Amino acid sequence: MTLSDFQTSLTNPQPPAHLSPIAEALWYDAKGDWTQAHNIAQSREGTRSYDRLHAYLHRKEGDDWNAGYWYRRAKADVFTGTLDEEWAELVKEYLP
Repeated sequence: MTLSDFQTSLTNPQPPAHLSPIAEALWYDAKGDWTQAHNIAQSREGTRSYDRLHAYLHRKEGDDWNAGYWYRRAKADVFTGTLDEEWAELVKEYLP
């Protein structure tokens, strides 16, 4: 699946089958369901990729302090681009 395919799937009522949980969370986030995306991020706290997702979600929420905490937990640099750029980067990383 390409990023374009993923973006097209946002017109559907359900995420595509066989997505990784992180890609599924990013799908829900793009559909405006931050809570569902956050639930997925919280489901495996302490796992670097989930902590990285958690950082993005709190950055999007506008909670920079909390986002910084999760970037540190994920051992990742704070993303300095736009939220859309960060979302696309994460989607590409976690697509099947």
